[in-house]
Amino acid sequence: MRILLWYWGRRGGGAQFALCLARGLARRPGVTLALALARRNELLDRFAALRAPLDAVETFSGAVGAVAGLPRLPALRRRLVGAARGMKADVVVSAMNHVWTPLVAPGLRRAGIPYVAMVHDALPHPGDPALAWEWRLRRELEAAWGAVVFSEAVAAAVATRRPGLPILRLPLGAHLPDDGGPAGAPAADFLFFGRLRAYKGLDLLRDAFAILRARHPGATLRVVGEGDPEDCAPGLSALPGVTVEPRWVPDAEMPSLVAASRTVVLPYREASQSGVLPIALALGVPVVATPVGGLPDQLEHGVSGLLAGTVTPEALAEAMAAALDPARHAALSAGARAAGERLADWDAQAGLLVDWLRDLLPHAAR
Repeated sequence: MRILLWYWGRRGGGAQFALCLARGLARRPGVTLALALARRNELLDRFAALRAPLDAVETFSGAVGAVAGLPRLPALRRRLVGAARGMKADVVVSAMNHVWTPLVAPGLRRAGIPYVAMVHDALPHPGDPALAWEWRLRRELEAAWGAVVFSEAVAAAVATRRPGLPILRLPLGAHLPDDGGPAGAPAADFLFFGRLRAYKGLDLLRDAFAILRARHPGATLRVVGEGDPEDCAPGLSALPGVTVEPRWVPDAEMPSLVAASRTVVLPYREASQSGVLPIALALGVPVVATPVGGLPDQLEHGVSGLLAGTVTPEALAEAMAAALDPARHAALSAGARAAGERLADWDAQAGLLVDWLRDLLPHAAR
C-alpha cells in the first residue's frame, strides 16, 4: 500500500502526532510512505530521518500570512495532487486539519485520489475561533473516502454530518518527544498542562482546589500553559499552594514536566479528547478528569485514573482527594503505566489504520 501522509501544521501536539504516526507507517511491512509537510514544521529534520520521499511546501505564519498566501493555493493544490500521482498513492491521509485543508482536499477528490481525514475535533471549543468551522468540516468530509476519529463523541458528530461515511475509531496515542526524559521527585501533587482556555475549566479547578486545600492543607497545584490564567480563572494565582506559569512549553520539556507531577488534572467543561492524557499515562502518571466529551473513553476510571462524578468543583475536589491517598495513587500509577504502554505503541496504531485502509480501498495492495 502506498500512503501519502499530509500535514501542513508546524508545531505542538499535531506535529508530534504526525511524526509518531509516520514512524509507525514507515516500519509497517508492505507500506510505501511519502510525506507532504510544511517547510516550517519544527520537526522537519526528524521526518527527513525516515528517508521517505518528502515534499516540504511554504505555508504561512499568522492570520495575515494565511490570507496573503491564498493566491498560492491553486499551485499548492496541484503540487499535492502531483505528489500523490507521482508515487501512485493508494490514499492521501491528512494527519490533522490545517486552515487551508478545506481549500485543498476537494482537489484530491476531483483528481480521483482517495483522501482520508483524521478528525480530532468535530466542534469548535468554546472561546476558540469558530469562523466558518461548519463549512470547513463539511467540505473536508465531503471530499473524504473515510474518516479516522479518536472518540465516540467525534465519531457521532462526523456520522451526523456525513451519513454513511466509513469511520475508524483509534485510541489517541501518546506522542512523546524524542529528546525529553522523566524528571526526579514530583514538583507538585497536581499538574494542569496545556493551553489556558475558558473551556478547559480553570475556574472549576480553582474552586475545587480551594475545597481540597481546606481538607488537605499541604496539597499543591502547578498550572503551566500558554494563555492568560486570570482571564480564565480570576484569583487562581493567589491561592495558597498554587504555582502558575503562563508560557509556551517546548516539546522537549513535556515529558519532564508531566513526570514531575504526582497526578495530572483535566478539569475540562468540554473536550473531544485530550492529547495530554495519553502522555501522562505513558509516563505512569495517573489522571483526574471531568466526565465530559471523549475523556471517559480515554480514561479507565479506578484503573489509570479517576473521573469526577459530575462537572462541579465539589465532585472534582473529591476525586483529587482520592488521588492523594498513597495506596490508591500507587495502584493508579501502575494502571496508568500499563495503559500508557499500549498508547505508546505506534506500530500497533499504524497496523490498525493500514488494515482498515485495505478494507476501505478496493484497489489497494493486500
